[in-house]
Amino acid sequence: MKFKFKIQQYQTEAVENTVAVFTGQPSYAIEGYRLDRGRQAQRQLDFDDETGYRNHCVELDGKALLKNINTIQNLYDITPSSSLSKGIGAVNLDIEMETGTGKTYVYIKTMFELNKQYGWSKFIVVVPSIAIREGVAKSFRMLEEHFMEHYGKKARWFIYNSGNLQQLDSFSSDSGLSVMIINTQAFASSMKEGGRSKESRIIYSERDEFGSRRPIDVIAANRPIIIMDEPQKMEGDATQAGIKRFNPLFVLNYSATHTTRHDTIYALDALDAYRQKLVKRIHVKGFEVKNLRGTSGYLYLDNIVLSPKRPPEARIELEVKNASGSIVRKIKTFGVGDNLREESGLAEYDNFVVSEINMNGYVTFLNGVTIRRGEVIGDPDELDMQRVQIRETIMSHLEKERQLFKRGIKCLSLFFIDEVAKYKSYDENGEEVKGVFQKMFEEEYARLVNEEFYIWDEDYNEYLRRFLPQDVHRGYFSIDKKTNRVIDGKVEKKTGLSDDISAYDLILKNKERLLSFEEPTRFIFSHSALREGWDNPNVFQICTLRHSNSSTAKRQEVGRGLRICVDRNGVRMDKELLGEDVHEVNKLTVIANESYADFTTALQKETREVLRERAAKATVAYFQDRQIKIGEEIHTITETEASRIIIYLEDNGYIDEDKHITPDYREAVANGTVAPLPPRLQPIAEGVVRLINSIFDPKALDDMVVEEKTTTPDNKLNENFQKAEFQALWNEINHQYVYTVSYDSNELIEKAILHINSELEVKRLRYVMVEGTQDEEQVTDFGDTRSQSRQLTDVCTSTVRYDLVGDIAKGANLTRRTVVKILQGIQTSKLYLFKNNPEEFIRKAVSIIKEQKATMIVEAIRYNMTEGKYDSSIFTVKSRMDFDRAYEAKKHITDYVFSDSKGERQFAHDLDEAHEVVVYAKLPRTFQIPTPVGNYAPDWAIAMTKDGVKHIFFIAETKGSMSSMDLSAIEKAKIACAEKLFNSISTANVKYHKVATYQDLIDEMNAG
Repeated sequence: MKFKFKIQQYQTEAVENTVAVFTGQPSYAIEGYRLDRGRQAQRQLDFDDETGYRNHCVELDGKALLKNINTIQNLYDITPSSSLSKGIGAVNLDIEMETGTGKTYVYIKTMFELNKQYGWSKFIVVVPSIAIREGVAKSFRMLEEHFMEHYGKKARWFIYNSGNLQQLDSFSSDSGLSVMIINTQAFASSMKEGGRSKESRIIYSERDEFGSRRPIDVIAANRPIIIMDEPQKMEGDATQAGIKRFNPLFVLNYSATHTTRHDTIYALDALDAYRQKLVKRIHVKGFEVKNLRGTSGYLYLDNIVLSPKRPPEARIELEVKNASGSIVRKIKTFGVGDNLREESGLAEYDNFVVSEINMNGYVTFLNGVTIRRGEVIGDPDELDMQRVQIRETIMSHLEKERQLFKRGIKCLSLFFIDEVAKYKSYDENGEEVKGVFQKMFEEEYARLVNEEFYIWDEDYNEYLRRFLPQDVHRGYFSIDKKTNRVIDGKVEKKTGLSDDISAYDLILKNKERLLSFEEPTRFIFSHSALREGWDNPNVFQICTLRHSNSSTAKRQEVGRGLRICVDRNGVRMDKELLGEDVHEVNKLTVIANESYADFTTALQKETREVLRERAAKATVAYFQDRQIKIGEEIHTITETEASRIIIYLEDNGYIDEDKHITPDYREAVANGTVAPLPPRLQPIAEGVVRLINSIFDPKALDDMVVEEKTTTPDNKLNENFQKAEFQALWNEINHQYVYTVSYDSNELIEKAILHINSELEVKRLRYVMVEGTQDEEQVTDFGDTRSQSRQLTDVCTSTVRYDLVGDIAKGANLTRRTVVKILQGIQTSKLYLFKNNPEEFIRKAVSIIKEQKATMIVEAIRYNMTEGKYDSSIFTVKSRMDFDRAYEAKKHITDYVFSDSKGERQFAHDLDEAHEVVVYAKLPRTFQIPTPVGNYAPDWAIAMTKDGVKHIFFIAETKGSMSSMDLSAIEKAKIACAEKLFNSISTANVKYHKVATYQDLIDEMNAG
């Protein structure tokens, strides 16, 4: 995999603005000087005339530089500087770029342009951490070919290493574009005697191995241009003093969150980046703890289980008393009417009876309590909440990953933890010991993969099961607890595998491998090392398992995943490629350890505080005298033009009476339906739009961060529905029917008596005592005949009253008179079983009677067509099936097929791949055929071709095995009724077949 880089307009503007600051500066060939090789070298004549090359001085005076800066600021709606900022070198310039928008690319390109325009060639990139240093080095590697194509040269770059000072001589003597990357620890420390670190002492001291020279003097002789990457992290006195000793020509500061402001020449803040769709949209899953009326009962809504055959059910984690009397937490499934106290055995769940399970993600109990996904009721400890967060992160990851997998995009998740030991530690033998977070993660990952994510997509399923839980996560920490020393994050311990790679190399250096589907790592744990300067385009989930304390912590953490993602070929999935759907793919989900409202409020507050200064109202004064570019020319907006802009905004409802931007304008921008400017303003339209968009609208922040909600996408009818073949098929089968049937009641009575006497068995009511631990249970059944003294034989004295005749008549759809005759005819011993277990007696008697009834009706049934028809909307009603598990089809009349089993999913896949199939539909449950033993819903409607002839129609039944041994008499009767309807009464064009596989269907077609 190789990353593909594009020329982005906003990045080009950032580079051009920097270069334009020095407009009027002469362009010189690089300036040579006599290179001092040190005392020992001076005694060798070979080195006497060796030349070093340094940057020419800035020849513009302060007045000229300020004028250039102001011109840029006016053009780009930046508050003009009244004077040059005090700093180090000729100028101190700020380039503000939102995290994830490519500031490293911008400053590397700026080096090439400054070299091209003015001949400057010596640059030093200063970074505050090892993680950023490695990220910068990685960018230089990846961009070598890209910039070689555009500039015909490569930058010679290296990382400063106090153990290899000879690199400084190469830096000095190279006449080409040369770059040194250095982290502050190498030069910044207390200037007091003995206060410096060993590394920083080296750079300031004369070194025998370096010709008795001081490295800092060799660096300073080059008059380098300093690039400060994340300067807000390097504002300490020691760092600033060290920068000054580099003797910089000038300083360029690149960050999304500048603390100390200098002269800003480019600003792309969070609001700009989101509006231009240059970063991901942020979705937040917050967690809120509710303590209700003093209860200590713990509840967590894990999920809503949706099924095409059953009402929604709720998976709830709660406390359960096990056989030994201890209390454990388990996830159990509940339906409406279920009582949590009965399931848990704990009084703390009194009155917690499920009254509603809503598909939108909440459950209500009879006591009035409502719990939503993301809420915890009770008083959980911190580890409980962290387990919930880990679980939710894995769920979000798997759901997102399944969608991205089809696009060839690898999905990563990042955990920020509060303590390294919670991920790993070492025993006395130096062996790694899994921490609590590792154990939690592997348990939850294994459970989710095994229980919830399966069979629906064979390719993804194979990928999901390719790696074990312990293979899919890695940790990066700046300090290894085994040695308690900083080792640049390197994990020196090897696994013995030939392709082993340390977490340090994988996460910080080898982005290509990390984003490969062959690399198992998809979940990354970090303490504090992965902050500013490190990010990965394919981080889609960030989980904060620790408390954020600093004022910018949320923006720092969220920033690790804001970059637009790339696919397996390194292609950026941006607006240019995806259009307005870019934020459907590029969604960053934050799993926060607080409520959605709290997290969002804090994040928006932090974001608002770092936004650049903006006007709040659209007034004539705001637009008048603003400078904008028309091609290469600069145009100043006149008072007349400013007035016309206001009229345009008012006429279209884009500003209100107070001159604030309205929601109509925001909506028009989002939909791409902004009204065009009047003809007289068209020549300056681009600049005017830029100025309008720069007006601050506080509500715009609301759209940047939204709550993560489980929604079911629309499954609309597609173009396949309109195909002539399907319309012909639909016209054939879109009818409703009524049936008539007559049979001999006496024959039914005789058969029912015979089969009840031979088949009816009813178990005695019993209760079960469970002994032992949770892992090893011993069950004693006191309903067994060997424990007669414990049997519950006095059932009929219960307060529950049964209408035996009425209940059977209702269940079997018979008259009471017929049921009485059946009960009078069965053996007394069978009738006595009613006392043992009334519920089971009624249920089984009804089943036997219905089976006998079913065998008698098929030959006698007659169907008649009614005037009723089905509306096509039956195909688009939102399925109760989990949408993410649907099969994405090609020839189906909607984009997705909701299958009931692995066999049905395979059948849909085979239909899509078969050249004989033109179009097909999975028939919804509401498409039903009435039968005396219950309504019947066939599975598939298929239009096929045979020998070039179209309009061969099939109604296919694929419910499980087609073996008659595996079907009940009732189910066989329903299928027989459907077969009779379609093959005899409906039309000769429609064929009905019971098949288990697509090949069975082909065999039936060929046989026909």
